Parts: sequence; structure tokens; C-alpha cells
Amino acid sequence: MSTDGARIPRVLSIAGTDPTGGAGMQADLKAIAAHDGYGMGVVTALVAQNTHGVRSVHVPDVGFLREQLDAVSDDVVVDAVKIGMLGTAEVVRTVTDWLREHRPPVVVVDPVMVATSGDRLLDEDASRAMVTLLGLADLVTPNRAELAVLAELAARHGRRPDGPTAPHGRRPDGAEDRALAIARAWDVLVLAKGGHDDGDTSDDVLVGPAGVLRTFTAPRVRTANTHGTGCSLSSAIATLAARDGDWELAIGTAKHWLTAALRGADALHVGSGNGPVDHGALVRAAMPGPAWTDRWWDDVAEVLRDTIACDFLTGMRAGTLDPEVFAAYLAQDVHYLRAYERHLALLSSWTSGAEAAFWQAAARGCADEARDLHHRRLAGTHADDPVHPVCAGYLAHLQAAADSGSVGVLAAAVLPCFRVYAWVGTQIGTVPADHPFADWIGAYGDPGFAEASAEATTWVERLAAAAAPAERGAMTRAFRASTAWELAFFRMPTAGAGGGSDVGDVVTG
Repeated sequence: MSTDGARIPRVLSIAGTDPTGGAGMQADLKAIAAHDGYGMGVVTALVAQNTHGVRSVHVPDVGFLREQLDAVSDDVVVDAVKIGMLGTAEVVRTVTDWLREHRPPVVVVDPVMVATSGDRLLDEDASRAMVTLLGLADLVTPNRAELAVLAELAARHGRRPDGPTAPHGRRPDGAEDRALAIARAWDVLVLAKGGHDDGDTSDDVLVGPAGVLRTFTAPRVRTANTHGTGCSLSSAIATLAARDGDWELAIGTAKHWLTAALRGADALHVGSGNGPVDHGALVRAAMPGPAWTDRWWDDVAEVLRDTIACDFLTGMRAGTLDPEVFAAYLAQDVHYLRAYERHLALLSSWTSGAEAAFWQAAARGCADEARDLHHRRLAGTHADDPVHPVCAGYLAHLQAAADSGSVGVLAAAVLPCFRVYAWVGTQIGTVPADHPFADWIGAYGDPGFAEASAEATTWVERLAAAAAPAERGAMTRAFRASTAWELAFFRMPTAGAGGGSDVGDVVTG
């Protein structure tokens, strides 16, 4: 067993389909991807099936099957092939002929011959044609019923081995004897799977022509959702064998993965019958959960770039901003903060414990800022300035979030006022004490405000993680729109008399 050293194994599934995604080629491709392989697929049969069973099977012309196989091998180096459902003798012979010409380093055959229900899935002619195909395999992964069929096939075709079969201590059901007969008949490895046995463990036995090589044991997962386990396991093994170069390591790793996939199966809620396993269970467990607020922040990156580059903030950082323009901005900020305080207080009333205490403290901070810093800066001027259309638009957006009745949507809507201002503080940095806007810039960059922004983000993140997709989507749109309104608010003082002409271009959703 060897590959050309490719880091990512290129694995070809030759199998039938399952439109519900639990078995066949769809399961193969999921299992290959779960083990960092590049999956490819050649269709042998189009199967109308679901979690309750097979309704009908359409087998395309074998000429088209060969065209599919050649299209892959003419262009792609295949590191491993997993062969699943074949169905007819013509299909078996076509795949066998191709395999003779283009045999990859790893060949795993999952002989889809007998369904769990006991129904034969391979007719007699096709079973006889399997004799030659099995001679080209490295590993065969039959279920218990298929073990019996293959052992009988070996005997009927004069392939019964001489001498003793399984070693002392073999299983009473004869599985190891049959596996050994198959291994010797075709000089292959046989994985006799124990998924349908009884007991607290599921034991898969790897048998070679010389006898039992190893038993792979895992806790038995009590679930009815086992659709596609054979397809999935064999594809995982093929991928890992091509990558690792060792059958025992590949089988042990694949069995551990399948156990986790079985444990996650019930949570999928796919179908009302014998559902599929969760192919992504281990991959998902190894990955950090999605940080929703970070994704939202990345989503508004272009708006943030426009924000820090706007005339108001560049003039403030340079100290060249007209004081009257700044005063007009502060007057609108007072209008905003008074309404913002009410929304923060509403969030406090909708929540409890530490979360409620945080929103309440933030509401008090708004009141203090409006009273102290703004009034000191304005010094009685602009007291009668009406609400600017941009400010009114932003406040209407926040009110709509409050009217939604969703704590998550309102929290997402108020979050940009924390995060954008704290971020602006980091972008501007520190300025000399005699800078004309030193106190205001200092407020942006205050460590206490940065901590408040981080805590607000934490609470919103928890709300997003707990939300259903529809509410989470509404939270996303509320955050995006508020961030756009923040940009519009910064542009407002320098936009001229009309003020809000660019708001429609900035705010979407």
C-alpha cells in the first residue's frame, strides 16, 4: 500500500445513490471529507430510497458507467477507491475491467449484497461476477449476512481453503471462520463487522489469510439511526489507509469516528425511519463553535473602513475639525443617548442576574455621559437643535428592534454603539493633553469603555448562540443596520444641510 505522497488523499467512490444523504455515494463523500480526503464519485445506480427503505433502482447503461470511470482516471490520480453498490453482473464486470487497468494503491470493497432486512441486493449472476472483483481488493467489509454469502460463494467456486480455519477462541457465530475462508480464498483482508451483534460492545474483527489480526472494540451505541454505517465506515477506512499507510491504524481511527457519528445520530432528526449517522460529529467537536459576533464584525468590515476614513473622524484625529461642527454632532448625540438609555434599561428589564445588572449599569452610564461630558462641551449652546433626520432614522431603527419583543434582536441592535466607538478609540489612539478633542478621544479609548464593550459582546454572543436560526438572522440584520447607522451618524455633521442623503446607500436591512 502506497500513495504518491499527496497530503490529501484523492478517494473515488463507486456506488449507488441515496437522495436522503445517509447511505451510498452521499455517505461516502461525507465520510471522505470528514477525514480530510478529496472525494470523487462514479454512479453505478440511481436509487430512490429514504430512511424507510428502497423504492426503486435505476441502473444506467454500463457504457456510461465506463465513461464516468475513464473520465476520472484519464485526468486524476486516484489514491484509493471504495466500491459499494454494483447491482448487476454487467456493472460488476465493467468496474472489474476498469480496476484491472487503473488499480489504485488502496481498494476497499463494501459488498452491498444483503440489506439489513435480509433482502438480497445482488442477483446470482452479479454474485458470480464478484469472484474476479474480490481478487483485486485489499480489504472487504461485509456485514454478517454478506459474510455468509461470500463464504458460500468461495465454496461454490472451488475456493474453499484447506486446513484449519479460525484459531482457538473463535466467535460462536462462525463469523471469524467465514472471514478466514474469504481472506484465504481471495488473499484479502476481511473486516467482520459486529454492529448487528448483541452485547455492550461492538467488535469488528480484522482477519487475514493467516488468521485473526486484531479485534477493534468500541462501546455499543443504542440507536435506531444506523442507515449507511457500512458505506460510511468503508469510505473512512479507504481514506485513512491512503493517508496513513497502515490498515490497522486506519480501521481503529475509522471505528472511533463511526462511534461518535452514531452517538450524534439521534440529534440529526433526518427522516422518520432508520436515520443516518452524524458524519460531522467528530469534526464539529474539534472545531471551535461559531463566534456569531465575530462573524457579524467581519461582515461589516467595509462599513468600518468607511467609518474610520470619514471626514468627521479624520478631522477629529488631526485636530482640524470645526468646533461648531463638533458641537452640532454632540447635540444629536444627546438626543441619541437619551433614547439609547431607555433601550438599555428595557434590556435590563427583559433579562435577569448579571446580564440585567450590566444593561442597567450601561443605561446609567448613558445618562451620566449625556449630563456631564456633553453638557460641559456644549455649555448651553445647541440646546434647541431639533433631531436630525439621520439621528431620527437611527432611533427609529432601535425602536423597531425594541418593538420586535426579542431581547436578542434589541441587544444586537445596541451592540454597535459599544463596539464601533471602542474600535474607533483603538484606531485613533492617544493624543496630547492639549489636543482640542483630547477629552472626547479619551472617552472613546477609555479602558473601562473597552471592558464594557467586551462584556456587551459576550452577552449578545450568548443570546445569538441560544437563538433559533430565524431570530439569529434577525439579530444579524439588526447589528448590520446599526453599524451602518453609526457610519451615517459620523457622516451627518459634515454632510451639509440635507444631512441624510447617503443614509439609504449605507443602511441595508
